[in-house]
Parts: sequence; C-alpha cells; structure tokens
Amino acid sequence: MKKTLVSALTTALVVGAASTTFAAANPFSDVPADHWAYDAVSQLAADGVIEGYGDTTFRGNQNITRYEMAQMIAKAMAKTDVSAADKALIDKLAAEFSDELNNLGVRVSNLERNADNVKWNGQARYRYWSQRYEQKDGSKDKKNTDQLNFRLEPSAEVNKNWHVNARIDAWTNPSKDTDDTMKIARVWAQGDYKNFQVKLGKLPFYSTETAGMLFDNQFSGAQVTFGNQLKLTAEAGRWDLDNAITRSAIYKAAKAKDANDKLLYGDDAANYQGVALNGAAGKFYGGAAYRHFESNLLKHVNDSAIKDSYKGYKANTDEANIWSLGAGYKFDKNWNLYGAYAKNEKADRFGTAHNIQLNYKGAQKANKGSWGAYTAYRYMGGNVALAPTYETFLSAGVNNVKGWEVGTEYVPFTNVTAAAYYFNGKKLDNDRDAELLFGRVNFWF
Repeated sequence: MKKTLVSALTTALVVGAASTTFAAANPFSDVPADHWAYDAVSQLAADGVIEGYGDTTFRGNQNITRYEMAQMIAKAMAKTDVSAADKALIDKLAAEFSDELNNLGVRVSNLERNADNVKWNGQARYRYWSQRYEQKDGSKDKKNTDQLNFRLEPSAEVNKNWHVNARIDAWTNPSKDTDDTMKIARVWAQGDYKNFQVKLGKLPFYSTETAGMLFDNQFSGAQVTFGNQLKLTAEAGRWDLDNAITRSAIYKAAKAKDANDKLLYGDDAANYQGVALNGAAGKFYGGAAYRHFESNLLKHVNDSAIKDSYKGYKANTDEANIWSLGAGYKFDKNWNLYGAYAKNEKADRFGTAHNIQLNYKGAQKANKGSWGAYTAYRYMGGNVALAPTYETFLSAGVNNVKGWEVGTEYVPFTNVTAAAYYFNGKKLDNDRDAELLFGRVNFWF
C-alpha cells in the first residue's frame, strides 16, 4: 500500500513540475488527430483509468500536444488496479511517448520490449531484366522479364534470449497482370546467448565467406554459431534443389520430356551439411567454408536430353562437395575490395567460381541522396554457384557465365532506393556473348 501511494505521489509531483523539465523537448509538437494514441487514450478514459484534462473531457477536436499526452500516460502508469488489456495499452503508449515521459522523470526504458513484442519490416520492389544471348548464327536471343515483389519480415520476441523470425514473399508478373504466388519463404526460432547463437527452422544459408556468391537461399534444418570476432558456424538439414539455378536450367528440358521419371524427379531435396569459419582483424575480414549435398538427382545431370549442353557432375555420383574461401579489405569508409573462390570437387565441368569486386561508398536507404557504385569480374560455374545473391545471375537472368559487371544504387527519397546493373561476358559452355541489363526500385518500410 505504501509503495503504491508513494508511486502515485511521486508521479503527481513530477507531472506538476513538468513545465520546466519538459523544456528540453518540443511542447508544441501536436499529436495528429488521426494518431492511434487518441483511440488508446479514449479507451483508457472509458475504462476509468485516466480522466482527460481532469474535467473528464478531451476538449473537442483540439489536438493534444505530446507533452499533454505524456502527462495523461504518467497518471495512468501510477495506477496498479488496471486490467491486463488496459496495462497493455498503457505500456504501448509509454513506449511511443518514452522521450516525453523521460523528460517528466518517468522511467520507461524497458517498456518498448514489453509493449510491442512483434516488429514488422518489409519492402515492395519492382525488378526488370533485359537479357541477350548470342546464337550459333550470330543473332541475339532477346528476353525481357519484369517482376513485382512484396515482402514482409516479422520478428517476434519470445523472451530476452529467443526470437521468432519469418519472411513472407509474394510475386506477380506486371506485364501479364498475373497473380503468381505467395509463400512463407523462411521461418525460424533464434536463440542469442553470449558468444553463442542457435537457429532452428527454415533459415538462410550462412555464406559470409563468399558474400553470397554461392548461396542466397534458405534450407530447413539447424544452425549453430560460436565465437565473437572469430565465428565458427555449423549447419545441417535439407535443401530444395529447385532453388538452384543450375537445376532450373539443366532440368527444364529433361523434366518436360519425361515428367513421370520418379527416380529423377521423385525427391527434389538434398541432404545438406556445412561448416564455416569467419572473422575480422582491423580492416581485413574473410573466411572459409565446406558444404556437402547428397541427392539421387545429382546422378542424373548427364541425362541424354541435356548432355550436349551440360556435362554436369561426374557420372553416377550423388554428391556435391563444395569448399570456398574469401577475403576483403576496407581501405576507408568509402572503398572496399573483396574477392572469393569456390570449387565443387564432384563436378567435372562448370565446377569453379570466383569473383572480385570493388565497392565505392554505398546507398543507405534512410539517408536521402546517398549512393554507391561497384565494378566486378565474375566467373560463375553453374555447378558450384548454385544460388548466388547477385541479381544479374538469378534464374530470370544469365547463369553459367564469366564477365565484367558494373552497377550503381541511389536513394532519391528516404527509404526508396533505385539501382541499375550491367553485365557483359561469355557463356561458359559455348563461349558466346552473354549480356544483361538489370534495374530495380525498392520501397522500404
């Protein structure tokens, strides 16, 4: 009883003296009339938790300043006999007006976590690929593709160590006005402890050592990471080979030819195990990794329907054993040089990949006017660079190629980014020209 009384008196004194302590904030910043806080305060008033300006009114349509709102919230925080629903509203309001409450002397440092356990981020983006392949007669095979993508990335706090993360993707083809697909691409539980992290579920590959040259995708399984400056990561599970560019390119014709071949098409997933070591020292950073895939599908890359174009993995092997390493150097805040190399020991053709890239500055979506540019040389063997992060090498673009690439990205408005990339090189299987122009606009929220 004494504790409750002291809390109430302290809050009342703090609020009464607020005219001086609040001077550090802006008391003339009104809360917009359509702000969700009005509904929350109205609900608390209806429940008898707060009393508006003290005369049970909110003075018609007059906007409430953030200072006045904080006063009401402070009075509500002093009450202990409130329902769970009202307590949740109070905590959410306290998180929103934490700066003003801190100026009133009311401590709310832990309320944000309690008030809003689920956070939502996402983006809407438009992408365009213009692809050119040289044919035997010297003509160009031209293909233009575009795509709209909507992505949500929720993160929910379970307790101080565990979170649940997910990614929901939806795609459509604007040129055809089709509703293509929507799926939960990733969902995993993540436990963060001192110098130790564990992830369980459908989660992204850990491919820091190659900066995404091999894998920008997700697998179903588990991942554990130990260390701080030097990190050791081990992961294991199953990976859907339909997500590999090589599988998409190699098997399209064969699958259309004989879609009833259960041995070849019965199980699209491979067993997977991987281990990686990554670290940084001053301006240097880098790492190395080894990954193993096993699936009956890998035995049939030499299928007669496709052997003229791809020799693929060694005959009768059901494995892909890939080792990789990469290193970089940050000269200063603007310049960064990075290189990587990878080899699939089980592939007798298109089994190596290497990349060197020089970055200048970088577009920061929260910083209007920021920009970045890069130039790179890429050699992307299709039997090792299975799912690269580079958007010029997606299944809609070029693959199994070597050549030069340049790109730039710019932030015309806060949380809006625009990018353009250009690749010019050769196909690895026939040494003919391969060219691609890529463009993208992202709206982040």
